[in-house]
Amino acid sequence: MVSCSMALPPVPMPFTAAPMGQPVQIGGQPAATIAHFTPMANVATFGMCNSPANPEVIAATSAALGVHTPAPCVPATTAPWTTGQPTVLVNGQPALTADCQLTCMWGGMISVVSPGQATVSSGG
Repeated sequence: MVSCSMALPPVPMPFTAAPMGQPVQIGGQPAATIAHFTPMANVATFGMCNSPANPEVIAATSAALGVHTPAPCVPATTAPWTTGQPTVLVNGQPALTADCQLTCMWGGMISVVSPGQATVSSGG
């Protein structure tokens, strides 16, 4: 589950680790990497966007005669998550961890709120 700092209301939404390359599972869950940042494929809508930088919010606010008006969220993520786990590679990409963050072009910060997996063991 992930959440966005500009979402209204700020509720966690599902994250999808859509297969990229050879599907990999860790602990019975699909393994996510920093490359899983595609809007709507990996990062779903957060409901309504409250960011004053979002063009849709700007248009809705203008239509409401200057009264700030949230608009439907369509994540605008264009770069990978930061920072990932560089010592754990999944299909050549650093694994996504609970402390990773993803920036939306409209000013929101997307964070992991529930990683779906608590620990990874080496299986030694």
